[in-house]
Amino acid sequence: MELGNISVWPRLEPFLLGALQVAPSNKLSMHYLRKMAAYVHTRDGCYPRLGWLMWRHIACGKLQLMEDLAWLYFETFDLLAPHTPEERLEWAEALSQCSSPKELDKQRSKLSVDTLQFLLFLYMQQLNRVSLRTSLIGEEWPSPRSRSPSSSDREAKFNSQNKNWDDQAHLTFVQSHLSELLELLLEPGQLSGSGQVLRDSQVPQEALHGLSLLLEGSMSRGRSVHPLHRLLSRPPLQAQAGYSKLSRSFGLQQLQQWLRQSLTLNPFGISACLRSGKKLAWAQQVEGAIKRAKIARNTHMAPPGSRVVLMSQIYKQTLAKDSEKLAGSNIKLHRCSEAFIYLLSPLRSVCLDKCRNSTVVLGPVECSVHMQGCENVRLVCATGRLAVGSSSHCSIHLLTPTRPLLLPGNVALTLGPFHTHYPSLEDHMASAGLAVVPNVWDQPLLLGAEGSLLDEGCYRILPPVEFCPLVVPFQMEGDTCEVPGGLPPAYQKALEGREQRVQDWQRTVKEAHLNKEQRRQFQALVEQKFHEWLLATGQRQELDSLIPPATAATATAAAAAAPDSPAGGRTNGDHGGQSLRPNGNKQNGSLRQGAGDKPTTVS
Repeated sequence: MELGNISVWPRLEPFLLGALQVAPSNKLSMHYLRKMAAYVHTRDGCYPRLGWLMWRHIACGKLQLMEDLAWLYFETFDLLAPHTPEERLEWAEALSQCSSPKELDKQRSKLSVDTLQFLLFLYMQQLNRVSLRTSLIGEEWPSPRSRSPSSSDREAKFNSQNKNWDDQAHLTFVQSHLSELLELLLEPGQLSGSGQVLRDSQVPQEALHGLSLLLEGSMSRGRSVHPLHRLLSRPPLQAQAGYSKLSRSFGLQQLQQWLRQSLTLNPFGISACLRSGKKLAWAQQVEGAIKRAKIARNTHMAPPGSRVVLMSQIYKQTLAKDSEKLAGSNIKLHRCSEAFIYLLSPLRSVCLDKCRNSTVVLGPVECSVHMQGCENVRLVCATGRLAVGSSSHCSIHLLTPTRPLLLPGNVALTLGPFHTHYPSLEDHMASAGLAVVPNVWDQPLLLGAEGSLLDEGCYRILPPVEFCPLVVPFQMEGDTCEVPGGLPPAYQKALEGREQRVQDWQRTVKEAHLNKEQRRQFQALVEQKFHEWLLATGQRQELDSLIPPATAATATAAAAAAPDSPAGGRTNGDHGGQSLRPNGNKQNGSLRQGAGDKPTTVS
């Protein structure tokens, strides 16, 4: 078998979803992880599985980490584990029944992780550490004319340059740190008294299962992908990598040399997707705005865990997708502006990067949603984990079983409860393993660089008086007809109060006993004010983008021909039957769909 046919590459998801987007504590350096590796091999209940109680003992008692941070790492690693949706729902149900911290701790004690994989996961957190070398060749030193940056400025700048989506950075990380990664797999007897690696050290065959967290490969140029330990279970490759049948282990030096020769860029990463991925199908092409968009996917060829959809520069456009091509994929929305994006499928993960003045409504996201460098974005999602960094004036309506992670650089964030639904939402949540409880959307963890805590002034909880639900303006099949799990009592009460005011207004109009001419004048006045409000708030753009191009042209011509039309003309999204309501049926910026509306759905 030719060595040239073998390729090994860093897996996408551990780096994409597992590496926290902030510089880790120095207690996760190699010096301390060596001590932890030796410790877990000599203590009961630590190897080959590490339970929460023992990890808390190591993290808080030995490494001096905060318990919240210790749980964050443990929980994040568990999110990467291949649990079935049914297992995730059972775990959520068990957590929701805990009525005290003691019961919660007892339930957490039932959770355990693969010890070697968890060690490598902790070391992998170094991916987003700022190095001196990076500082020298990058832009992290201030220029003579620039002001000296504050600590928060430096954290925000670093946080905007994280490497989670950079497959070249993943490869460089593994190549640069391969010797340390292999060292963490060694048993204590393979080290000298001073903790140094012996020249003839051996890596046990079963330890390669730990390295499979980070590496996979193929003997057929990517057509058949295998975890590293399965790849090296084949005799021809074992011989090349220094396997000994007698000791059932690999020689450390020969294994390391074989890996260095075999390592290559991930053929299913973002670089390959941009270079050769398929374009996403569109049902409509809007001249001008859509020409800027760049949308590509590798879902037709990538194995599970490597499926990627990239959407860049969607500008002044409404995009709605409910497609099997999205299901289980990792989505990146990059530099989208003044857009309305509805991705109504069960997703694996989503990243919003440098988006502006947009609304993003997501189907259930199994693992995580990461918002980075965004401004004035409204995000609505149910997800396993939310992380937000270097973003300003964003509103996030959230359902999540884990504490929202607020990273450095955020300004004026607003957190609110999940406030929408669409017909297939509950089916999608079940397929993603997401339950309605526990839901800790209002209990964020503010994490700074190197394990520090941030000031709470970067966010606020949405006051109930400002709350309005959002209506998804598309027709779909399904049974969900309300927000899953309902609204928190304070927000439900505020909503009922607003609905009562609408009913009072309608009764006032009815009791005014206007004659036909007065009714016509009053209706015209209300519609005029409504159109003025649409234009002043930018809501007109959202409505117009829902109209198919042919319908929009017809509506424009009809408006031009009708001398009595209100300002701006009448479109099929203008709610003629409900325009007497004083709030214009505004649902937190998304207008309720009228009976005659026919929005465009992209298949």
